[in-house]
Amino acid sequence: MGDKRGDNHSEVTDFILVGIRVQPEFHSLLFLLFLIVYGLVLLGNLSMIGIIVTDPRLNTPMYFFLGNLSVIDLSYCTVIVPKAMVIILSQKKTISFAGCVAQLFLYALFMVTEAFVLAAMAYDRFIAICNPLLYTVRMSRSLCIQLVAGSYLCGWVSSILQISVTFSMSFCASRVIDHFYCDSNPIEKISCSNTFMNKMVSLSLAVIIILPTIVVIVVSYMYIVSTVLKIRSSEGRKKAFSTCSSHLGVVSLLYGTVSFVYLTPPNNPELRKVASVCYILFTPMLNPLIYSLRNKDVKNAMQKVLWKKNVLL
Repeated sequence: MGDKRGDNHSEVTDFILVGIRVQPEFHSLLFLLFLIVYGLVLLGNLSMIGIIVTDPRLNTPMYFFLGNLSVIDLSYCTVIVPKAMVIILSQKKTISFAGCVAQLFLYALFMVTEAFVLAAMAYDRFIAICNPLLYTVRMSRSLCIQLVAGSYLCGWVSSILQISVTFSMSFCASRVIDHFYCDSNPIEKISCSNTFMNKMVSLSLAVIIILPTIVVIVVSYMYIVSTVLKIRSSEGRKKAFSTCSSHLGVVSLLYGTVSFVYLTPPNNPELRKVASVCYILFTPMLNPLIYSLRNKDVKNAMQKVLWKKNVLL
């Protein structure tokens, strides 16, 4: 059995993930959708990482952050999707207690880290446009590494706090999680403990994490817009804005899908699952596409790689 009884509480050894509720005849289609999109996530992000690492022209702070963003997108998608695909087709929909803890920890880690990396990218664009003569001095290699390391540290600390309060709860009513991965909200619903502390920690983390990152992004772009509008030539303004458009697209996509997930009514779990699919699958699929279509340097690097392949063939 997946649980052991004692003192009216359950010492849970595993959980059951309900997954996305669809008619049995649509399971194969849903699996195929996950498989295709996950394949595109792997292809897009691994290609982006490969291009950034191998092309010396992309050895700049902006692409250093972009490479890390691709690693993060690839990582949190891989933490969730393979297990979700197994659940779709398998009769056994269990995940071990340790596996659930690990999944929530890694998911929260990469989600928080991504928010801070995007804030660091906004700061990078602010320095590049508002202080171009000091760019190489301000955005040194060591500072870029420190910003990324700090992002991971913030993600690690918040994840430790999240799993500590989530899995300190007792589960005496059920071990069935109404989701396709281990998330704190559906886990709270099957707990028989007082979830007030859990909710307060989650709210505090959201304020501490989301508010500063949004402030950095908004303030950076306020200065960027103010500086760009002072440029007299329309060509100069267009060039300056083009260096920020990809980042703005990724930020809008991320915060738009995350808002969709967490503002979905709690009494509609299926809609919340659809929102989660948008964030976990489609955001990491679209991010490399946004940067490859909107960025001349990336497009030129990709064309160079494809040209080399054609020559070899």
